[in-house]
Amino acid sequence: MAKPDVTSTRLDDAARAGWLYYVAGNTQDEIAVKLGISRQSAQRMVSLAVSEGLVKVRLDHPIAHCLDLAEQLKQRFDLKMAEVVPTDPASTSTTLGVADAAAAEMTRWLKSEAPIVLGIGTGRTLKAAIEQLSPIECPQHKVVSLTGNISPDGSAAYYNVIFNIADKIKARSFPMPLPVIASSPEERELLHSQAMIRSVLELAAQANVAFVGIGDLDDDAPLYIDGFISRDELLALRRAGAVCEITGRAYDRDGVPIAGLTNDRVASAPMPFHESAFVIAIAKGERKMPGIAAAIKGRLINGLITDEQTAERLLAP
Repeated sequence: MAKPDVTSTRLDDAARAGWLYYVAGNTQDEIAVKLGISRQSAQRMVSLAVSEGLVKVRLDHPIAHCLDLAEQLKQRFDLKMAEVVPTDPASTSTTLGVADAAAAEMTRWLKSEAPIVLGIGTGRTLKAAIEQLSPIECPQHKVVSLTGNISPDGSAAYYNVIFNIADKIKARSFPMPLPVIASSPEERELLHSQAMIRSVLELAAQANVAFVGIGDLDDDAPLYIDGFISRDELLALRRAGAVCEITGRAYDRDGVPIAGLTNDRVASAPMPFHESAFVIAIAKGERKMPGIAAAIKGRLINGLITDEQTAERLLAP
């Protein structure tokens, strides 16, 4: 007789303990009695349920200071939406809090009964947000990638999230089967002229809402570290005044696209600019500040999910 999988059994027990604690409202002493284990074991099982991601905790109480900052951001910068999450002063994470808030905002859009087109960018923060999404069936919607999904070596780009979101929701997904940055402007034009690609670009332009990350252009910029541009190209962008990139396209501090250089080869779709579209950036932290400010100033975005500390910096005189 085969032995049961110890890991699976342990996770089953942890899930049961987590459900009893977070959903059914049992104390750890009550869980210990119901599962026939010690209180210490019950405590470990509940902790394991959280650490393994079996339980996702969301704060369901509006924090007054965060609400006030969000309203100030909307008024000051004429944003359609803004959400501000608490700052953990000890954390260096660029995704903590904002990824969960972004997942909740995506879920709100995906729960719409009316069909929508949701555009999705790329990056670490968006990937973290998608990982927080709970499975949802929404066959009435379409999800379209705003960026290519092929790395320079021909592999799937690791932080392109269209495939991740397709695993979570039952909606039609439309990847963009292109390199993130083409080898030449001519190659980009040739690729964009293909009928299959044209249809994806046209769909991206119709997006009702788009979620994008903002990449910095420091020495360990994601575009450079992930191999999409060379160090010489990174330095050339900075000399030209670039402070950030969104979907691979570089912008200066006024939110104006850098002329030439790698921008001539970016295969990404333009972000949707029609009147009713929401373009929501998910970003926080010191390194993202120049990019967030540029995206707001250049009207590249009209929605922002960030944290308290970043919001205060943006609003400072």
